[in-house]
Amino acid sequence: MSSNRGGKTFTGFSSGKVRLTPIPAQFFSELLPEIDNLGEMKVTLYAFWFLDRLDEPVRYLLHTDFSADERLAQGLGDQPLADCLERAVQRGTLLRAVPQSGNLEDTVYFLNSPRGRAAIQAIQRGEWALPNQPHPAVALAVEQPNIYKLYEQNIGPLTPLVAEMLQDAEKTYPEDWIAEAFKIAVEKNVRRWKYIEAILRSWQEEGRDQTDRRHAAKDRRRYVEGEFADFIEH
Repeated sequence: MSSNRGGKTFTGFSSGKVRLTPIPAQFFSELLPEIDNLGEMKVTLYAFWFLDRLDEPVRYLLHTDFSADERLAQGLGDQPLADCLERAVQRGTLLRAVPQSGNLEDTVYFLNSPRGRAAIQAIQRGEWALPNQPHPAVALAVEQPNIYKLYEQNIGPLTPLVAEMLQDAEKTYPEDWIAEAFKIAVEKNVRRWKYIEAILRSWQEEGRDQTDRRHAAKDRRRYVEGEFADFIEH
């Protein structure tokens, strides 16, 4: 019997459209068999994940990008971050540039790729320095459920027919609309896809704000003119 040693049980990867993080095949063929420290493994994978989320000509991590991420810190447990990063640098996975000031927080890390090696050489020649602007904020966070997960959590098991309908809806409506429509259905205890789809369609046809105002007015009339009318002062 396997055990997760007190950690949270993973419920499984979501179906449908999810964001992927590219990792070079060399990681699996050359690095994975050699890395024998869990902390080193975590900061290495974190670097791949972080750099993929940057949209800059020169992609790098500062020491503060590692140290400020609370979920990463929790995952490292008692293992010092400095030790994990030192192991990754000594192995050659990450390249490190220490600022002249010696300030640990401004230490720069690059992936040991052609671009990373070129960046280190440019720093050594004095041709590149850290931009005078905040580094983009990237932090580990629990991924929000996609439309398939929302359906399974709030309505029931997926079937091929339902999955096909959800796929069409995913292509048609914004992600935040879908999440909000599911929330409304749950609050009103109408756990049916047709109801959720009707909400989405009305938002698309009439505009979300207009539809919300119309529903709010309808709810007010229900209380003023309906079963609670005797309890409301006009």
